Amino acid sequence: MGDEERAERFASAYAGIPPWDIGHAQREIIGLEEAGEITGAVLDVGCGTGENALFLAGRGHEVWGIDSAPTAIEKARAKAAQRGLKVSFQVGNVLELEDLNKTFDTVIDSGLFHTLSDRERTQFAESLASVMHEGGKYFMLCFSDLQPGTQGPRRVTQAEIRQTFQKGWRVNWIRAATMESNFDGIRAWLASISKGEEDDRRPSTG
Repeated sequence: MGDEERAERFASAYAGIPPWDIGHAQREIIGLEEAGEITGAVLDVGCGTGENALFLAGRGHEVWGIDSAPTAIEKARAKAAQRGLKVSFQVGNVLELEDLNKTFDTVIDSGLFHTLSDRERTQFAESLASVMHEGGKYFMLCFSDLQPGTQGPRRVTQAEIRQTFQKGWRVNWIRAATMESNFDGIRAWLASISKGEEDDRRPSTG
């Protein structure tokens, strides 16, 4: 799926309420914040209607959110205004993050990585590196290959995550997680990946 096709698909989804738009921050993101894992300025890639970004802004972080779907960004901006929270929500391409002209300490991703093709994964890793400080952390929440069935996004293996982030990155850990939806909970991987250190191939905890 190319970026234009993905943008059209998600723009259509956001005309209503898609399954992943749950009306609050993902519990896994809340847990990371409460554990002190999320630090400094934060970028939410594929931010949708902004619940994770708004939660983090409410916790005192400087937060930016980017999504290819204008309808999602419009909804996110409306939520921010209604709640009195400051988040810079931008329509943009996650494969061209350098266009933001800003760097971040933390990047969060709830449900973006598993929408990327194999070619786009490599582009995304390069794009991501362009907006992260050395030692900054990228937290990815994605569909796991342990999720039964074939409905929804393609499943992702731990090996695929490690392969994408094997050069110029360090995979700190990958653990089993749950991605909330408006239907059932989805089996997912939550990964912590740091920029600027080679992956030491330590075992996952999931």
